[in-house]
Order: sequence, then C-alpha cells, then structure tokens
Amino acid sequence: MRLIARYAKEAENNFEIVTVWDEEIHREQVSKRDPRIKTLTKTHPAAIWFERKMHDDYGIIIEDAFDNRPLVHQERFPGDIYPMRKDFRERTLEPDDYKPYKYEAIGGDGVFEVAVGPIHAGIIEPGHFQFSQAGEDMLHQEVRHFYKYRAIEKMLEGKTLFEAKPVIERISGNESIAYQTAWRDIVLQATDRELPLDNRKYHALLLELERTVHHLTDLGFIPNDAGFGAALAFGSKLSEEARRELKKITGHRFGFGAIDFESHSLDNEAMKAYLDTLNEAIAFFEAWIIDIPSLWDRFDTTGILKLKKAVKYDTVGIVARASGLALDQRNEPFYLEHGFALQTQKSGDVSARFKIRLEEMKNTLEMMQNFTVETCESMNVGTVTDGEYFSFAESSIGELFMSIEIKEGVIERFFVRDPSFVNWQALHLMMPGNIIADFPLINKSCDLSYAGNDL
Repeated sequence: MRLIARYAKEAENNFEIVTVWDEEIHREQVSKRDPRIKTLTKTHPAAIWFERKMHDDYGIIIEDAFDNRPLVHQERFPGDIYPMRKDFRERTLEPDDYKPYKYEAIGGDGVFEVAVGPIHAGIIEPGHFQFSQAGEDMLHQEVRHFYKYRAIEKMLEGKTLFEAKPVIERISGNESIAYQTAWRDIVLQATDRELPLDNRKYHALLLELERTVHHLTDLGFIPNDAGFGAALAFGSKLSEEARRELKKITGHRFGFGAIDFESHSLDNEAMKAYLDTLNEAIAFFEAWIIDIPSLWDRFDTTGILKLKKAVKYDTVGIVARASGLALDQRNEPFYLEHGFALQTQKSGDVSARFKIRLEEMKNTLEMMQNFTVETCESMNVGTVTDGEYFSFAESSIGELFMSIEIKEGVIERFFVRDPSFVNWQALHLMMPGNIIADFPLINKSCDLSYAGNDL
C-alpha cells in the first residue's frame, strides 16, 4: 500500500493516530498518560517526518524509529511544550538554552561537510542543505526545513470552513488554486452538495491555469540552472503572461479567492485566443530546446531517482511520474472525458522531469480548451454537518491531501499534507554520483514548496 499521511488528533482521554493509505484508513488509540506508537519507517521511510512531527506537536513517543530528532522545533524551542495539544494556549514562548542539532554525516578520509542555507543568495524561503563531500562528488545530503513554524493547524481550530479559507488558500502561493480545490471538496462533502458540471469545468480551468504558470516557470528555470539563460527569459515571459490571465479572471495574480460557490462568467473568445498563442509558443520552445545537445548532456543521467526508490519513499507528482509511477489525481472520469492523458517517463532523471512538464503543459492547454464555459451559476451550499472529511487535489507539484474534522460547526482538527512533504524526503536519493554543482539543477527539477512543507 502507498502511505499518504500520518498524523495525530487529540480526544478527551487519548490521542488518535490516523494513518492514511491509498486503500484504507487505519486508526489507533494511545493513552495520554504514556503515548507511544510503533514506527512505520522500516517499510515506509518517508513516515519519519510525519512521526517526528507528531512528537513535536503532541509529545507522542515513536518506538524503534531511526531518527528521534526534533523536526519543527528549532534549537531554542522550549522542551516539554507540545503546541498542538488542546491545553496549549500560550501566545509567546521564552527561548530555551541552545541545543545543537546533530546532522547526519559520512565519515572517512577526505570526506568533508558543506552547509548551504538556511539563508540563501537567491530569493527563496529558508531551507538548510547539509552535504557530505569527497572532492566535488556528493556522497550524502540532508534536508532540513521548518524554519517558519506558522502554526497554521492550531490557528484554524475553532474557525468555520469559510473563515478558514483565506488562510488555507495562502498556505503555499504556487498551489493556491489546488488548496482551494481541496477545501471546496470538503465543503461539498460536509454540506452533501454536488458541484454542477459548468462550475466544475470552470474550477478545473483555473487549476490548469495555475499549473500553466508554474510549469512555464520551471521549463525556463531548469535549463537556466544548466547554464542556458535564454530559456529562463522565454519561460518567464510566458509565465508572467499566464499569471496576468489568472488575475484577469480571478482578480488576483495568485488566484486568491478564486474557488467559491458564486456565479462567474468567462470570455471564451479571449481565453481561446490566449491558448492558441501559447500553443504556438510552446511548439516553438519545444523545437528550440530539443535541439541543444549540450543541454541534454547536463539533463540526462543527472539526479536519478529509480522506480524502486520512488515507490519506497511514497513519492507523488512529477517526481513520481518521471520514475515511472502512474500516479495523478486527475486520472479519473471527469478529467479523462475532457482530454486528460497521464504522462510518465522511466529514466527518473532531470531529463525525465523536464520532459514530463513539457508534455503536461501541452496536455493542459488541450484540457483548458475543453474546460471553457460561458458562465457557472451560484449555488447555496447549505449547513455544514459535523464529521471528518478528506480530499485530494493534483497541484503543479503533485498530490495534495487535506483532512478537516468539524465539531459543533467549527474546525476541530485541520491537517494537510503538501506533496513536498514526502518529495523533499526523497531528494537525497538523487544526489550520489553527481557533483555539488548539480544540486541546484536537481533541486529545481523537482520544484518543491518550502511554504507548503512548513505549516
């Protein structure tokens, strides 16, 4: 089975551990007096971040785990404070004594450590990368994030679904429409409503337009990190035009507030004209980029993630599909009826991840032509019913999973697993056999979210 998520919930007398698999949901009750669970990492290594987070959030002991270091608690976070517990209501914390974080390291003659981050020269969010090197060759890499603990899960407790939406849609700026789509599906479940076809097509068009923005950005940035800056200039121009289209339709460059249950109209002629123009640009870009052998020399065999490891680490999105995993939440009747074609590659390298984006970009433009509607009508979603609800959305990065429990009309527990939360954990598998100068290229080919990873 594929592991999707693992998280804890607090009840009056115990904690409930929820483990979400692709085929079932497993629940385990543990006592608050001595909360302990067995690790899943022997068969699912990517469970370790979920489990370390459970300890930081609730104080639950993970037995037999290979890594018991803090995950979201930084070096001066006070000990014995578990902020996701119901009785924690502090607004400020006194920093504790500094506790050094022991990074993984490989010993041996001539092996040395290279630390990159968490502050970077580029305009990116904080993330630390620790490399074990032998000369230029990377032997091992450790990823460490969670420098901006925003307490989103705690923040949303006690809010209604609609009060929570402005926060949820801002969790990760490059996945705003995807987060809103997952939120929408939970609202529909909680109110026992079905979305009319035209509304669903309109929402799907916005999700594919968001995908367009970020695929175009990546199609420019990946060659740029291999020294071909002209692709970045071309891709950035197309990406900016796509973002302006998103603002024209939704009123915001990131699509905040775009997915709702109000009526909307779409200028189909203008949209079709834009899509035709973009199709021509993509055709030119593909013919241009394919015919640069030196670029493909850098892409081919760089940053390989083999299928066996992609499965073992429960990867999702382009990272998974580039290694041969046929995994995409859009692979279902609605999308298939509107032109969706699942894209996979087998080589698992930078080349495969680039080609997947190029093919998905062309398929996305075909689907957007089929998603155009004149109008979608407003609908009354009615009263929210208490319960526990789950939803999925396929963002530009990969499968997004969301769970919301409603109690007495407000959120009792909010949990979301961004695709990056599992894919970041597979990044180190792509490094051995490459030189450190390849790290930015490999990293960008995965295009993982920092913000979506760090709640």
